[in-house]
Formats: sequence, C-alpha cells, structure tokens
Amino acid sequence: MSLDPAYLEYPRRREGYDHDLYTWSPMRERPPVAWPEGKTLAVWPVVSLEWFPITPNDKPFRAPGHMQTAYPDYRHYTSREYGSRVGVYRLLDAFAKAGVNASFATNAAIAERYPSLVADVVAAGHEIIAHSTDMNGTIASGLPEDEERALIAKSLDALEKATGTRPRGWHSIARSQSFATPRLLAEAGVAYCCDWVNDELPYVMTTEAGELVNIPLNHELSDRQIITVQQHSADSYVEQMLDAADWLTAEAAREGGGRMLPLQVTPYIMALPYRIGSLETLLETLAARADVWFATGGEILDSWKA
Repeated sequence: MSLDPAYLEYPRRREGYDHDLYTWSPMRERPPVAWPEGKTLAVWPVVSLEWFPITPNDKPFRAPGHMQTAYPDYRHYTSREYGSRVGVYRLLDAFAKAGVNASFATNAAIAERYPSLVADVVAAGHEIIAHSTDMNGTIASGLPEDEERALIAKSLDALEKATGTRPRGWHSIARSQSFATPRLLAEAGVAYCCDWVNDELPYVMTTEAGELVNIPLNHELSDRQIITVQQHSADSYVEQMLDAADWLTAEAAREGGGRMLPLQVTPYIMALPYRIGSLETLLETLAARADVWFATGGEILDSWKA
C-alpha cells in the first residue's frame, strides 16, 4: 500500500527552517551569558499547577496525564487533585526551606477555583506564569486563530485578576503551539514562552507583533518524563539533575559564560511523601553551591536581556 501523494505535500517545506522566527545559531558561537554575581549556573524551578476536567477533550489532542478510564474517572481525577490539596504545599515548604523562588505554570482554572492557593504562592514570593485555561485548553494548528487568541486572553486575564499582576511568561500544555502562537503571545503582551526545547539558553523570536523570548524548558528533565514515563526513582531523578548541574558548570568553565538548568516538577508526582524528601535534598544541595543562582523565568529574562 503506497502513501497518498498529498501526505508528502507540505506548504512550508523549504531550505532551512519552516518559519522565520529566528535563524540557526550554535550556542558556543554566541556571546557568553553572564549571570548575576558571577554565578555559572542559573537553576530555574518550574511547578506545573494544573486542573484536569474530569472529562478530557480529545480535540485537537488529549493532554498528557489526563483522565484515562471511563467517565467518571475518579481514580485519576483525585490523584491529580492531590497536587492542589496536598502536594503544592509540600513544594512551597521545600522551596522556603532551601530559600529559593520558582515559576508556577498555572492554569486559569486554578486561579478561579482555588484563589487562596494562588494567593499563597504569590505571598511566598514565587512567579505565576500562564499555563492555558485548564488541561483541556490545548493548542495546535487546527485551532481557529480567534479561538486561540481568546484562550490566551482568558488565561492571562484570570491570573491577573487573581494576583493583580499580568503574567509575563507562557507555557502551553504539552509545549504544543500552532504556527500562530508566537505572534499571538507577543500580541497579548507576553514577554517569554518556554515551549521550544531546542536550546539551553534564552533566545529571541521575531514575530509580526513584536519580539518574544523563548526560555527553553526541556521536557527530558521533567519529573513527568523521568519518573512517570521512564519509571525512574526519585533518587535517580536527583542524581540525574546533579549530574546535569556538574556537566553544565564544567562546560561553562571550558567555553565561558553561564548555563541554565530547568527543574520542572509536578505536585501530584514529586510531592508524594516518598519523593518529596529527595527533592528537598536536591534543592538544598544546589542552593549550597557557590556557582548556582536560583531564579524565576522573569529573573532569567531580565538578567539575560541586561
């Protein structure tokens, strides 16, 4: 059976990239990045603060981690709700103990349903970035542009209403975007997104609506990928993050400039009682290093731009 010839027709196929957002740029050929106080490694904790509707939306696709069994799927629904009832407060305690701030990628539904939770996150000094409306709010190129624009605006508006500050950052569900997303984010006044994972330092996208910075949040380093998908232990996750920190600082010493290590954690995954201690150990170990600068996405953006 042969493929339909239309399968091979792609209107954006050409030499180079299939977009005009930026040009190819090897990291080692760029001017070196300098982090504050001469620190070598910017460590960026990102918490996925999500609300999963009990009935998933499969268009344009079902979000990773969504309900799996027949409706009503209370087994998976309540295990995820554990994150907003129990897990997130363990993470807040762990960050406070280590003296670090994080970026909380937050669904608008969290702000609407649990405003006191968002208030607690903000009161602890953490950054809120937008993470769509809820875990049915996925984006892909099949989504009409007006609907995507409305989804972005609704997400930003709800978080601004809850916190008094409009989010500067955006993180799409499953890091998925349409061809229009960077332009729509810039149009909405978003300063940075963290969906494109093709680098380890920030870089500028140029859109018809203005500039948008991408701060790469590599999913290969997330607890969802390492613990849930690859089935590694929490101790193995810690070992891998420390290995990454050692490698990046050694690379920076050889080649000059700073490096960046994102730590993406999920309250209903990493904050279970048999895992949270490992995360506390990781945070305390990194915080004790003289070469590490813990920062939010907004702080990384401002330092990098400066």
